[in-house]
Amino acid sequence: MFFGISDYGAFVVAIVVFLAIPGPGNLALITSTSKGGVAGGLMATLGVIAGDQVLMWMAVAGVAAVLTTYPAAFVAIQWLGAVYLAWLGWKMLIAKPGDAPVLNIRPRQYFQQALAITLLNPKAIVFYMAFFPLFVDPQTHLGLISFGIMAATIAALTFLYGLGMTLLTHHLAERMRANPKVGQVLEKVAGIFLVGFGIKLAISK
Repeated sequence: MFFGISDYGAFVVAIVVFLAIPGPGNLALITSTSKGGVAGGLMATLGVIAGDQVLMWMAVAGVAAVLTTYPAAFVAIQWLGAVYLAWLGWKMLIAKPGDAPVLNIRPRQYFQQALAITLLNPKAIVFYMAFFPLFVDPQTHLGLISFGIMAATIAALTFLYGLGMTLLTHHLAERMRANPKVGQVLEKVAGIFLVGFGIKLAISK
C-alpha cells in the first residue's frame, strides 16, 4: 500500500505500457524532435504532460459524468479533436519540400501543439475515471493526496519516456539528415497516421 494506492508497482507498469502505445501524442513528440531537435521534443513532452494533468484533474472533478449526462457536449468536443488531428495530418500530406513545417520550429509552439493534441481527446477523461479506481483502496484512500501521487507519478513517467524518445529520435534524425527524402517520407507517414487517428476518434463510440 502506498498513500492509499493499492499495488503501486502494477500502477507504474500500466502507465509505462500505455505510454508506449502509438497515438497522436507519440507522433507529436517524434515529429517535434525531428523538426526542432531535443528542445522541440522536450517542449512537446511538457505539452503532453500539461494536457494530461488537466484531463486527469477534470476527471477527478467528475467532468466525465457531465460529458456522459450531456452527450451533445461530448460529441462536440470529440469532433473538434477529430477535425484538429485530421487537419494536422492533411497539412503534413500536402506539404512540399521547402514549405514551412506543420509543427513549427520555435519550442513554445511545440508545447502548444502537443498541449492542444492532448486536450482535444475527451475520451482520456473517461479513461482516467475508469482507470484510477482500479488502484484506489477505499479503506486507506487519502482523497486528493492519493490522486496527487498518481498524477505526479504519471507526469514523472511521461517525462522520462518523452526524454528517452526525444534522444532516440534526435539520434536517428542526425543520421537521416544526409538523405532528406527519408525525412519527407516519414512526415507523410506521420500525416497518414494523424488523419487515421482523427477518423478513428470521429467514428468510435
